[in-house]
Amino acid sequence: MKKKSIVIIVGLAVLIGAGAWYLGRGGQHAGAGGQQAGTAGAGEKNGKSDGKGGAQPPTIVNVVAPQRQDVPVVLQANASVTPVSTVDLHPQTTSTIRTVHIKEGQFVKAGELMFSLDDRSERANIDKARAQMARDAATLADLERQYKRSEELVAQKFIARSAVDTLKSQVESARALVGAGQAALKAEQVNASYSAIRAPMAGRVGAINVFPGSLVQLATSLTTITQLDPINIAFSLPEASLGDLLAAQKNGPVAVEALGTAGAKAASGKLSFIDNTVDPLAGSIKVKALFDNKATSLWPGQYVTARVTVQTIRDAVVIPQSAIISNSHGTFVYVIGAGQSAQQMPVARLHTFGLNAAVSGLNGDEKVITEGKQNLRPGARVKLADASAPKREGKSTVAAQ
Repeated sequence: MKKKSIVIIVGLAVLIGAGAWYLGRGGQHAGAGGQQAGTAGAGEKNGKSDGKGGAQPPTIVNVVAPQRQDVPVVLQANASVTPVSTVDLHPQTTSTIRTVHIKEGQFVKAGELMFSLDDRSERANIDKARAQMARDAATLADLERQYKRSEELVAQKFIARSAVDTLKSQVESARALVGAGQAALKAEQVNASYSAIRAPMAGRVGAINVFPGSLVQLATSLTTITQLDPINIAFSLPEASLGDLLAAQKNGPVAVEALGTAGAKAASGKLSFIDNTVDPLAGSIKVKALFDNKATSLWPGQYVTARVTVQTIRDAVVIPQSAIISNSHGTFVYVIGAGQSAQQMPVARLHTFGLNAAVSGLNGDEKVITEGKQNLRPGARVKLADASAPKREGKSTVAAQ
């Protein structure tokens, strides 16, 4: 029994000793591994190769050279073509149509005869007024002769002065009747003129709603005339553009372009109207532009795109918008600095157009990074893309060094 206990105790002591020896060896290996890892990390941080770790490779980038050019600042909006004036023709008397002198869609001049109404009654009234005026004129002439003779007789004291005064009042009454007759004749001539309906302005005739023999009244619409040259386009711009519009107007006529359907030539006009109030609900201002339209390229009711040039930035620095980076620290671009390293340059957008932007903050002789910038940090090493790579249209890719 004692021998068996001694054997168990000896076996346990051997196992404990073996475990202590194993743990001591493992700690030494772990310490060596940690030292190697620390050395490798230091090598990477310094960017040097010490045989235990590799340096960060340079980032492949594409660059462009900023361009200098005049950049027009253009405001763009959807617009509709509206006529300067349009007239809905109505008769001024009740009558029947005698003759229609025009056709639908015809261009007419101001004063051109368009419709003739039945004017027989008006002509008869004119003849009646003339006859009455002639009668009153004859009566006046007779009374004037009597008055002249009575003046001679009263001078010879053949008649009393009261008789002369009576004749004088009759003459004045007859003259008033002649004047009333002349006014009545003019009134009948005006009424007769309503039977000839003429174009109040030059323009294009719309649909004709009456025919010879049609009974027309004051509420009857005969046709419409729309002025096509010149013509307006109307549109709205954000209220933030109001200051630029007013400043541009002070410097002279403001150019406006109207673009119709694809492929159509743009029409050129001038800004003619800025509304006197801003719409508080939409936050916009109503604007109109006037266009010469001799070729009738613009048509009332047509939808077009209006482009207003409010100013031109002279000799601006232009870069692709894709090169600009915006974050919580501001807006900047990466350029290639000394030692082929990436350098941040703060910029401000002055105006954007298409894929490009006019910016401030650059001299114009930098090499601006456009591709590969997402992997960059300030001071990071860069390498230019291979010159054999295809160039993108609108970009200037610098060849590899």
